[in-house]
Amino acid sequence: MTIASRITADPAIMAGAPAIRGTRITVSAVLGQLAAGSTVEELLADYPSLTRDDVLAALAFAAETMPQERPFIAA
Repeated sequence: MTIASRITADPAIMAGAPAIRGTRITVSAVLGQLAAGSTVEELLADYPSLTRDDVLAALAFAAETMPQERPFIAA
C-alpha cells in the first residue's frame, strides 16, 4: 500500500481536502473518528466503502504531513 494510491486531493471533491480515493470521506473525518474513540472496526462498519488499508493510509498521510516534532523545554 502506498499513500498516493489511497489518498487524493481534488478541488472538485470536498473543496480539495485530502480524502480517501474514490470516496467523499476526508482524512480529517477518519482521524476525527479515531481520536473520538472509534475503533477501526467501527469505522469500517460506519463507512462500508472504507477498507482497513484506507484507514492506515489516512494515518500514514497525517504522520507524513505533520511538521517535525520539537521538544518542549520548560523555562
